[in-house]
Amino acid sequence: MVESTDFLIVGCGPAGATAAREAARAGIATIVLDKDAVVGEKRVCAAGLRPGFCATFDLPRSLVHCDTPRLALFDNDGREHEIAFGPGHTTTREELDGTMARLAMREGAEIRTSALMRDVRADAAGTLVEYADLRSGERRTLRANAVFLAQGATAKLERSSFADPRWQHGLMTTLQHRLYLDRPARPVTYQTLELHYYRARDGRQIVAWMFPKRDHLAIGLGLTGKMNGRALREELDAFTERVRARLFATSRVLRVKEEGHLLYGGWPRARVAEGVHMLGGTAAGLVDATNGEGIYEAAMSGRLAADAIATHRASPHAAAARYARQLQARFQRRLEHRVRLMRFLEDRPARFELLFEQLARSRAFSDALQREEHERTLRDKLVLYANAARFGVRASFA
Repeated sequence: MVESTDFLIVGCGPAGATAAREAARAGIATIVLDKDAVVGEKRVCAAGLRPGFCATFDLPRSLVHCDTPRLALFDNDGREHEIAFGPGHTTTREELDGTMARLAMREGAEIRTSALMRDVRADAAGTLVEYADLRSGERRTLRANAVFLAQGATAKLERSSFADPRWQHGLMTTLQHRLYLDRPARPVTYQTLELHYYRARDGRQIVAWMFPKRDHLAIGLGLTGKMNGRALREELDAFTERVRARLFATSRVLRVKEEGHLLYGGWPRARVAEGVHMLGGTAAGLVDATNGEGIYEAAMSGRLAADAIATHRASPHAAAARYARQLQARFQRRLEHRVRLMRFLEDRPARFELLFEQLARSRAFSDALQREEHERTLRDKLVLYANAARFGVRASFA
């Protein structure tokens, strides 16, 4: 038996759940497939949210653990540079993704968990999606008018029209500890998002983080390419010890939960729509290479997909084309620029310090850099051009 639906979504992270919620609200029959038994349970992520995220996507404030008005950037030598920020927010992916999924179901979307997609192919009546029901062991088939693929960094798209030769070079190996302490860390810990940029023992660039949560600290790191488990744990243990000495030297660790996964920090995919298929979130490479942020971009890609489907209900091909235009206009230029910037900084680690110094000294510069391109005023653009020129001159001598 082949079931049918208007809109099929694969993956129930911020991209898939937002698309499901907003498409169902518009009266579009929507089904979501998620491979995990519990939505969000296996997401390895620092789960920092940019300022205004909950308001932008109409999410309850109850999922926020900490409001963080400080962004602390640490350069290769461990020097801290404080950036005014937001405030941003922290949560966990279990709470974020689970809340977004529940809101989607409240609007009428159907979410099927333990559903692992196996194949997508077109036929005369639409698109056929085969998936394995991991509970029953059965293979099932759905026919959909339009499909939104949002499975994250592990999406298997090498043999599809979305294949991109740059993709493998952007995959990152990550490892994170959730540390549960017997007493709170220093107060500043719960006001700060920390990002650290330094070299691994093998010379590769590491981006590490400390994000505070309601009952634990998320401390992790990522680097491009593969690293064996022992070496990766040694890197994380060394970084955790540096954080401990600054923030919770007198606390005792009661419990440690270790999480590892592949994330992405490279070029956005060149193609994000083909036929009636759309690609969103991290699967589309919508991640800021300088800091690993991708939750906002993912959720916004879901919103754009739902809007496209609602606008072109009778023509899924037109919907996919609209989605691609809007997504690329919104994110492509900025994300590609961030990849080039990260590569430039990695080439000479001393450049991180120079950039962080400028950001710390100029609130106007840090504010302009955090805004999306369509939000920037003429003054913002002038500030960015002036600071880019200054940084370029200083960096050439680093």
